[in-house]
Amino acid sequence: MMLYDVIEPGLVDWKRVVKKFTKMDRMMNQIQNCNYAVDLGKRLPLIWQLMRAYTLTILANCTQSGSLATEKEILDWVNNRLKESGKTLSISGFQDSKISDAKVVIDLIDAIQPGVIQYDLIKSGVTFEEKMDNAKYAISTARKIGAKIYALPEDIVECKPKMVMT
Repeated sequence: MMLYDVIEPGLVDWKRVVKKFTKMDRMMNQIQNCNYAVDLGKRLPLIWQLMRAYTLTILANCTQSGSLATEKEILDWVNNRLKESGKTLSISGFQDSKISDAKVVIDLIDAIQPGVIQYDLIKSGVTFEEKMDNAKYAISTARKIGAKIYALPEDIVECKPKMVMT
């Protein structure tokens, strides 16, 4: 519900949320919270739009103007971060086939937090299994540095643009 509140401030009526559970009513309180979360979810767009909105809100907070970043601005930011950190990879869009081996994602993570990537664990990314291993490593490392990740390894390998952007 905190995610709902970040995306659409004021949506959650925090008086309706049970924060402390008593031993006797624990299960009922949890169900009550879940039902409320589902009700709130009906007021917002589809799940991927929720994830995208959260991601864009985070990015807007990082811009000087505070306005939502366009996909091109995000793409430019990614490529600039990669270039500034001495990486040779870049992407032309979120459906770029270069994303499928996850190496550009891994390089971006290293550009954001240098030294966190253990490059000796990265595979060539020729086979589907190697791509999946790289994507799993990228996702777990991104989470390790505090990123909110909604994409699955399959989303990266299959270059699903809506999920890759999140």
